[in-house]
Amino acid sequence: MQPVTKTQLTKTQLTKTQLTKTQLTKTQLTDSAKKNLTKQHYRIIGSHSAVKPCGWTKNMIRGEGGCYKLKFYGIMSNQCLQMTTSISCANRCSFCWRGYKSPVAKDWKWQADDPSFIVEESIKAHHDLLVGFKGSKSASQPTYEKSKEVKHVALSLTGEPIMYPRINEAIKEFNKKGISTFLVTNAQYPEQIRDLATTTQLYISLDAPNKSLLKKVDLPLFDDFWERLNQSLEFLAQKNQRTCIRLTLIKDINMKDPEEYAKMIKKGDPDFIEAKAYMWIGASVTRLEKDNMPMHEEVLTFSKELVTHLADYEIVSEHIPSRVVMFAKKKYKINNTWHTWIDFPKYDELVNSNKEFTTGDYLKKTPINLLGISGKGTLEHYKLRADKMGVSPEEQREMFKDLEKRAKVDESTQEISFHKNH
Repeated sequence: MQPVTKTQLTKTQLTKTQLTKTQLTKTQLTDSAKKNLTKQHYRIIGSHSAVKPCGWTKNMIRGEGGCYKLKFYGIMSNQCLQMTTSISCANRCSFCWRGYKSPVAKDWKWQADDPSFIVEESIKAHHDLLVGFKGSKSASQPTYEKSKEVKHVALSLTGEPIMYPRINEAIKEFNKKGISTFLVTNAQYPEQIRDLATTTQLYISLDAPNKSLLKKVDLPLFDDFWERLNQSLEFLAQKNQRTCIRLTLIKDINMKDPEEYAKMIKKGDPDFIEAKAYMWIGASVTRLEKDNMPMHEEVLTFSKELVTHLADYEIVSEHIPSRVVMFAKKKYKINNTWHTWIDFPKYDELVNSNKEFTTGDYLKKTPINLLGISGKGTLEHYKLRADKMGVSPEEQREMFKDLEKRAKVDESTQEISFHKNH
């Protein structure tokens, strides 16, 4: 029997058709690709999934603070598993840390591993990758011990997790274990977004405000990539659970036309928006320049312009180390108090009850000290790190002279302040 081609079976058909093992390629990765990813501290799970602990997970175990998802939504970084159910993707995004040797495809053409196997083995691999903190003087042992109980999964490590034909079963496995799910998609599979099982927070990456720029930034495989994105946004707007649109901002490339971004955002009608700086890391350094990585001050300036075109949203918080600004719908400001955090025990109860529920059923008050815009930025963050490392003031002046020229936000800059309202 001849192998099934992409044109013979679509991904949706693959989920409904019984195929013999001879009809599908066994694995997404070559042996050399597996070795390369392993050297980068990934752990390959089965034939198409992968795990890699986030740097913020490690930072929190060391007592160095959590990621922006802790500040914005209440996720404990030391209890967060970062993984993907598909290393393959339908885009070759210019800003991605993936190398171009990573697999890409429009349709699923591999054997699909069992979802319970993926979930169990991913958790095991995550623990194995963190075991070095056991007994380490650099780690908070109570925080490390808590990391042994995974409570959150970020399905966003690499590739396109929604491509996996049994993604809904995997999500339900996480739900049964009391593990919240944050899933990020490139919005090239609108039907899969429409039919997706309930997730705690569903993200769409919106990487450009128009068709021509999206093609340049994302380098999509699909010819109808723009139509797929727009349909995905329409399906996102129909979700009853929390949704978010993430903007990865690349200076001098897609960091423009905020009014056009706003039109696309309104179509998706997300609960939250994250405007985040592109980070000059991984394989992206061969495709982009370091100057394409905006400072936090520049992300904030763009965000302030963007929010003027979004009447239903306000800027709520920021995470300077990650260079990200979070917007929320005004409906999350209840009795003049922001409720962007998640009541995870309540969510676990609801998602496993088989009853319908909405975002308003699992809200939690955001701690007041985590709200607002500080007026500080990347420069201050770097200087603080340099102080801790014992770098002299003279050396710091030389190190940061270029950044100082770019820093535009200071205490005299008009700020968006929320503290006075609480």
